[in-house]
Amino acid sequence: MTQRRRVLLCCEQYPPSVGGVQEVMRQIAERLAARGHDVWVATGSHPHRSTDTMVNGVRVVSFPISGNRVKGLSGPVAEYQKFLKEGAFDSILIKAAQQWTFDAAVDALPLVNAKKVFIPCGFSGLHDPRYRTYFGEMPQWLHLFDQLVFYASDYQDINFARQHGLTNLKLVPNGIDEREFSELNDRGIRTLLGIPPGNDLLLSVGSRIMAKGHWEVIEAFRLARLDRPTTLVLNGNPPQSGLLSTLKRAVKHAMRGRWPLTWEAALASRLSRKQVLVTDLPRAELLALFSAADLFLFASHVEYSPLVLFEAAASGTSFIASNVGNSREIANWTGGGHIIDQCTLGDQAPVTEVFARAMESALADRSKLRSEGLKARQKIFENGFTWAKIVETYADVLGLT
Repeated sequence: MTQRRRVLLCCEQYPPSVGGVQEVMRQIAERLAARGHDVWVATGSHPHRSTDTMVNGVRVVSFPISGNRVKGLSGPVAEYQKFLKEGAFDSILIKAAQQWTFDAAVDALPLVNAKKVFIPCGFSGLHDPRYRTYFGEMPQWLHLFDQLVFYASDYQDINFARQHGLTNLKLVPNGIDEREFSELNDRGIRTLLGIPPGNDLLLSVGSRIMAKGHWEVIEAFRLARLDRPTTLVLNGNPPQSGLLSTLKRAVKHAMRGRWPLTWEAALASRLSRKQVLVTDLPRAELLALFSAADLFLFASHVEYSPLVLFEAAASGTSFIASNVGNSREIANWTGGGHIIDQCTLGDQAPVTEVFARAMESALADRSKLRSEGLKARQKIFENGFTWAKIVETYADVLGLT
C-alpha cells in the first residue's frame, strides 16, 4: 500500500486558467491525489477560484503575486516563502523558471526539508540580454533540487544543465489524457459548425496571440492551391486582459501588419472554396474537432513541448508544425508529423509559403495522411504518452513510490 505523502506543486497559473502549464500540473495534481496523497497547489490568484479551496481532491492556495526576479516581484512574496518553509511537505514540484513560484522560492528552498523537483520548462529567456545575470545565477539554483525534469532530450534547458555539470536529469515527456482519447468520435462537429460535408477540414489550436502563429496559418491557407473546398478552424481563447492591454496589443499587431484574427478570417473566407472559422469551443467539442480534422496545423513561434501535437496524434490526425520547442522530437516519437524548418519569427514570408506547399502536399494524398494519423495514434498509446503512465514516473521522481 502506498504511504500517504504531503505534496506541493507550484505553478504561476492553475485551472480554471487555461494553458499547457495549467493542464500538465492539473493532471499531476489530481492523479497523485487519486493515488491517496495529500496534494496542494500554490499558484496565482484567479477571479473564478477562491483563495484557499479544494478542487477535485487537490487543495489550491492562491497568492496575489506577479512578476519575476528580472521584471520585479510584487505581492506577498514573504507569505509564499513562509508557506514553503512551514508547510511540512514531503515533496515539492515547481514548474518553469522566469516566473514567481520559482523565482521567489529559491531564497527559501535551502531551509525546506523536502524532496525538491524542478521542471525548467525551456528557459525561453536564456539568450535574452535582460536575463544574463539571472541565468548566471541559475546553476546555483539548480543545485538546490534533488531532481530536474525535462520534456525534451535535446533542448536548450537540458543542454544548459549538462554544460554546468548537473547530472540529476530526468526525461519525462508530455502526453494526453487517455480517458479523453479512448475513442475517436467527431460528435457531428462539422454539422454543428456549419462545415459542408464535402470540405477538407484543417485545424489550428492555441491562444489568440501572435506567438501562437494563427496569422501565419491563415496566410499559408490563402496561398495554398487546394483541389477541394476546405475549411480552416482556428480555435483559441482570447487573451484575458484589461482594456488598456487589449488596445496596446491591437496597436502592436497593426504595426506588424496583423489585423484582428476575426477580420483576417473574414477576408480569407472570401476566397473561392475556402472558409475560415474562429472558435473558442468547450473541451468536449474541441476534442471532437481534433477527431474530425483531416490535418492539424501549428505555426507557433515559442513553445517548449506543445500538448496539442500529442493531442492531434492521439486523435489520429497528422500534423504540420513549426520547428519550435521539441516539435521535431514529438514528430519522431509519433511518426505523425511533418516539421517546417523555415518557421522563424523574423522571416515570415518564406514561412507561410513553405507551410502552404506542405499543406498542398499533405492534402494531395488523403489516404496516406489518414494512415499516418492512425499510426501516430497507435504509438501514443503503445509508447506510454498518456498521463496514466507519465504520472507513475512523477510519483517515482517525487519519492512517492
